[in-house]
Amino acid sequence: MTSSSSVGSGDFRYEFIENWEKMPDGYSWPETASVITDHEDNVYVFNRGEHPMIVFNKQGDFIKSWGEGIFVRPHGLSLGPDETIYCTDDGDHTVRQCTLDGEILLTLGSAGNPSEPFSGFPFNRCTHTASDPKTGDIFVTDGYGNSRIHRYSIEGEYIESWGEPGVGESEFNIVHNIATDKEGYLYVCDRENHRIQVFNRRGEFEALWATVHRPCAIYIDKLENIYVAELGYGVSTSKNVPNIGPRISVLNKKGQVVQRIGHNGYGMNKGQFIAPHGICLDSNLDIYVAEVARTNISHFMEPPESVRSFQKLKKVV
Repeated sequence: MTSSSSVGSGDFRYEFIENWEKMPDGYSWPETASVITDHEDNVYVFNRGEHPMIVFNKQGDFIKSWGEGIFVRPHGLSLGPDETIYCTDDGDHTVRQCTLDGEILLTLGSAGNPSEPFSGFPFNRCTHTASDPKTGDIFVTDGYGNSRIHRYSIEGEYIESWGEPGVGESEFNIVHNIATDKEGYLYVCDRENHRIQVFNRRGEFEALWATVHRPCAIYIDKLENIYVAELGYGVSTSKNVPNIGPRISVLNKKGQVVQRIGHNGYGMNKGQFIAPHGICLDSNLDIYVAEVARTNISHFMEPPESVRSFQKLKKVV
């Protein structure tokens, strides 16, 4: 931990902590896709390097790695009610339930065998999962090659699906991420439609929030504040447009914005983001952000050799 920069205000004020993660010799990542914390505030970073899951303690010290030789393209992470980890791999079209040490307990989908694009059947480049807090049912967003949400039992039995391509209610244009609240409502990042859709656990539409731009990830903290990672511009002509991200927005349960974090535009400076793709909080309400920075930059130019793709924002109290 070397230096910091303060952002936000009121109850949502943070310091950007640089160089928080302490990598062992020989370890690196080209970019990070997702992040979660466990009950001890250990931090699990799902990344697209040789060691797909790298685990740190809350001080940023390296603990272990796992997943080598298993994952094709790490994409999403969520913590199940029994402290297992659901790892979504959009490169091989699977969701793997793993222990905190990386033992695979359950696999949803058939590795390397996607469904037909936009057929509605699981999976074609699935993106993320969330668990029902009451039943443990697993909801899978699917994703890049489908416009569906699939529901499975905690044992992995298929239950139902809903969603279609489009711009109406219960329709999606890249259904990218999902979170559940304490009551079991589902909050879904409908990324390229620039909105959050809210459903009950039966898949019935409840609400639509259009207060975000390209919402890429969503996390609900213990106080039921809702944090949305916004990817920012999608075409080069929008790169310098103000007030569209990349950033983190904090919403209340009505979908109203209570704070914007990182509204200083696209970039590598402190207080800026390139491509927020995964987000979580720990028990101290510190924020961890995974960024697919290299992928984002490569859409427009050759990425530099070193690109920052992970940040910690420490809550100021």
